[in-house]
Amino acid sequence: MWIITKIGFFSIVQKPWNKPDDTLTIRARARTDLENLRAYLPDMSEVLASEDSDYRYRATADREVVMAAMSKLTADVDYDNFKNEVASRQGYARAAIYAEVWEVLYKLQIGRFEEQ
Repeated sequence: MWIITKIGFFSIVQKPWNKPDDTLTIRARARTDLENLRAYLPDMSEVLASEDSDYRYRATADREVVMAAMSKLTADVDYDNFKNEVASRQGYARAAIYAEVWEVLYKLQIGRFEEQ
């Protein structure tokens, strides 16, 4: 699952090694995103970095704790324009990247894709 928030961009998955303990792997392109997430997810593991993976940074946490963190993030929504909030919190360069993502995903709305 991709989650793009005012504090960062995350890909949350359950890798095979997560299954026995019902944990999730939270991946990010920027270390600061996971560091920001720690305010919502203090029990998250140490952030690991790898040059060999598509998401350079990753950490793990208990599924229930991740669910609670996502609930807290939702409860903190107090803005009426997401991209403006990102610009305010993380700067205009990050907001511009998110705007590019918005533009690409807009193609889903206007039918510029082919369903399979």
